[in-house]
Amino acid sequence: MNRKNRWFRAAAVFMAVFMTAALWRTEPVWAAADSAKGQADTPVGAHGALRVEGGSLVDSKGEKYQLYGMSTHGLAWFPQYVNQEAFQTLRDDWGTNCVRLALYTDEYNGYCSGGNQEELRKLVENGVSYATELGMYVVVDWHVLNDRDPNVHREEAVRFFDQMAEKWKDQDNVIYEICNEPNSGASWQGIKEYAGEVIPVIRRHDPDAVIIVGTPTWSQDIDQALASPLEFDNVMYALHFYAGTHTDWLRSRCEECIGKGLPIFVSEFGMCDASGNGANDFSQASQWLDLIRRYDISYLCWNLANKNEKSSVLKPECQKTGGWSAEDLSESGQWIRQRFREEN
Repeated sequence: MNRKNRWFRAAAVFMAVFMTAALWRTEPVWAAADSAKGQADTPVGAHGALRVEGGSLVDSKGEKYQLYGMSTHGLAWFPQYVNQEAFQTLRDDWGTNCVRLALYTDEYNGYCSGGNQEELRKLVENGVSYATELGMYVVVDWHVLNDRDPNVHREEAVRFFDQMAEKWKDQDNVIYEICNEPNSGASWQGIKEYAGEVIPVIRRHDPDAVIIVGTPTWSQDIDQALASPLEFDNVMYALHFYAGTHTDWLRSRCEECIGKGLPIFVSEFGMCDASGNGANDFSQASQWLDLIRRYDISYLCWNLANKNEKSSVLKPECQKTGGWSAEDLSESGQWIRQRFREEN
């Protein structure tokens, strides 16, 4: 999507200091015994390994299962929200079952554009560990945006997913999103070629992991994936929407693709427009979530941060990194928290 503007350089420098000081914890902030739920009662404990069957995401019992939750903002810029208290708040207060870790590839301090790769990998690993301890599902998002075509950093992606899939091969809760939003002319054929190299690397370690593949035009052209799908099992196709910009025309495309059996995962959406700002359109957002619920489509909201933009769910002045009250939430945050709570 043609938005998600870069964070200010001064803030990035500050966050780099924060990451150096805090990332290397090997123990969670809260001991596992402090969790409000036993593992058997957590989302992963109750539903186990997921797979794609008949165009839908299903759990270990073969029953349709819908993931829903929050996406972080760029990990290099907002590392403070990767902590166990934040994820537990999302699970126990917001009622969500999944979190997405957005690893930008080509923006300022991105993984492939000057960022400290060791620190960023550690941050992703910490995020997966916190989600695992809480029995939540977690999406590892290779956040293609400024690079436009995922093939620009294909070699780095292969190395990254090789390392990550080997590390988490025995876990049931990790989902891989191998390219966030191909855009600006990136073709479906090129994306297929990229996926054809990256997916076998993951499959070598984890034959059954669910994998999400972005589609052209900021993950809106799912119809191109329908016309020429990938020849891999347990693959889903990303559809992204922002309610202030993407309305009936994209919902119609979504329903058509669902009706023809395409496995769709809404790995990012917002209630505002596609810039990440503008007024929230809760009427359009409600129509989207009604459709999502009708077809049991999994969906993740952008973004968990206090950035001064409409799409962030925390107020800019909020300095808490977990345990938020309603007063800490932006207009977007209050609305989506209530919708998530209605899922339970």
